[in-house]
Amino acid sequence: MSNRKRSTTPAPVPALLCALAGSAAALLATAPAAHADVVDVAYDCQTPIGDKSAVSPIDVKAVADGDGYKLTMSFQKGVSSSPIELGKGAMNPSAVLQADGAEKVSVPVTGPANSEAVPADTPIKISDLSGSYTPKKSGKVTFTAGVLTIKAMGTTTTCTPGNSPGPSLELDVTAAAGAEQEPAPDTLPQTGPADSALALGTLGATVLLSGAAGVLWLTRRGQGVQRTRP
Repeated sequence: MSNRKRSTTPAPVPALLCALAGSAAALLATAPAAHADVVDVAYDCQTPIGDKSAVSPIDVKAVADGDGYKLTMSFQKGVSSSPIELGKGAMNPSAVLQADGAEKVSVPVTGPANSEAVPADTPIKISDLSGSYTPKKSGKVTFTAGVLTIKAMGTTTTCTPGNSPGPSLELDVTAAAGAEQEPAPDTLPQTGPADSALALGTLGATVLLSGAAGVLWLTRRGQGVQRTRP
C-alpha cells in the first residue's frame, strides 16, 4: 500500500482576524473622541405656582452625523411638578447646551411631549432632548447643561442651573472643510475718509482751474479794453 499524503487547507483565520482588526480600526476612526460624565444639575425653576427646585443627574452623548454631531441630553430624575395632572402630550420640553472651549455657542435641544399622563404633584420626567452641532473651529469643546424650559397647558416653567455644574461632555471636534476660512476681502469701492479727501482734492483743483481761467479771461478782456482807448 502506498502512503498517500493528505492535503489539508488551513483555515483562513489570519485573514479573518485581519478583517476584524480593520473593521475595528475603521469604527474607532469614525467614532468621536469624547469623555462624558453624569453631572448633578440643581435646577431653580420659576413656575406658575411659585419657585421650585430639583436636582437631576444630566448625561450628554454625541454621535457623529455628517460634518457635525447629534447631541442627546438625558435626565435621570424628574424636575419641577404640576399641581394638576398633565394629560398625555400636554408637556413640551426644550433646553440649551452651552458649548465652551474651541468655540462658544449655544446648542438648542428639543424632545417629544410626554408619552404618558403625569400625576399631580409628581416630579416631571423629561424625555431625552436632542439637537445638532456642527463645529466651525477645531479643538476640544465641552457641553454643559443650560436653561430648561417646560411648556404645559398654556404655561411656561423656566429652570436655570443654580449650582454652576461642570461639563457633561468633552468632545474633540474637527471643523467642516472651509468652515475656518476667513471671508474674502471686500472688493467694493472704498467710501471712507480717503475717498472723501480725494473727492475734495479733485473738486478743489477744478475750482482752482476755473478761477485761473476767469482771471486770465478778465486780464485779456482788460487788455482789449485798453487798446480801444484814444
